Amino acid sequence: MAKVFFTKEITPEGLQKVYDALGVELTGKIGVKVSTGERGAKGYLKADLIGPFVKTLKGTIVECNTAYPGARNTVSDHMEVAKEHGFTSFAEVDIMDAEGEIKIPVHNGKHLKYDLLGSHFDNYDAFINLAHGKGHVMGGFGANLKNQSIGFASRNGKAYIHSCGKTKSPKMCWVLKHKQIDFIESMAEAATAVADYLREQKKPIVYITVMNALSVSCDCDAEQGDPVMKDLGIVASLDPVANDQAFIDMIWQSDDPGADELRERIDSRLGREILPYAESLGLGERKYELIEV
Repeated sequence: MAKVFFTKEITPEGLQKVYDALGVELTGKIGVKVSTGERGAKGYLKADLIGPFVKTLKGTIVECNTAYPGARNTVSDHMEVAKEHGFTSFAEVDIMDAEGEIKIPVHNGKHLKYDLLGSHFDNYDAFINLAHGKGHVMGGFGANLKNQSIGFASRNGKAYIHSCGKTKSPKMCWVLKHKQIDFIESMAEAATAVADYLREQKKPIVYITVMNALSVSCDCDAEQGDPVMKDLGIVASLDPVANDQAFIDMIWQSDDPGADELRERIDSRLGREILPYAESLGLGERKYELIEV
């Protein structure tokens, strides 16, 4: 059974506390995968919260360009938004697909034959998948699994996942039709491919989700909107499936009136279906022990 460490304290100290509880000392060049947030969004992880933690690790903020038209689909524009949102104030920012992409295998996938990551991915010795938990207009919710699949993917890789393996074209991926469950499963396949690739290279990755500013839409949405329920805390695990399951369970167990709106967003997009499918692929397990620190 996976261990998920939890704190209600959404502070730099709380973030450090759950990381330390994992008992893993990451060394070498560390990539910290966050969403830099679309211009106009409100919920992205703020510099005053994550900056001290990232600086302690001497981490580099890593991102890839978006497949949709917006303020982050070119390197220069993306770097400008990262600066506006405070990320360059505490760390180097690396847009990993600035110089192309690498192809990694997807094993036992129903939809994807491969995954496309930003080519700079191979420059790192370890990663922290540092997600902001929230709803999502396409995936239902976003946390570690989405941050690992869509987040690490290059611009073309994002198009490939969004089209369920039909095209690498950022223009074409939005017009091709697919079943919603196929997209949810494609995200799980891509997330599993990243974990498999890192395991083969003996490179560690840890998973942290900050459950604050809980809006029904994502940080990638310029009109994200306000939070609909109270903050929950921070969860951390070595298992991304368990960590996402813990986040979902906290939403479903909440008596906050606004939780209904978030639950409706998640289930209307079949968001929870990513968890059993990712488990079936061997990415992790849904059973976990919650340990408050």
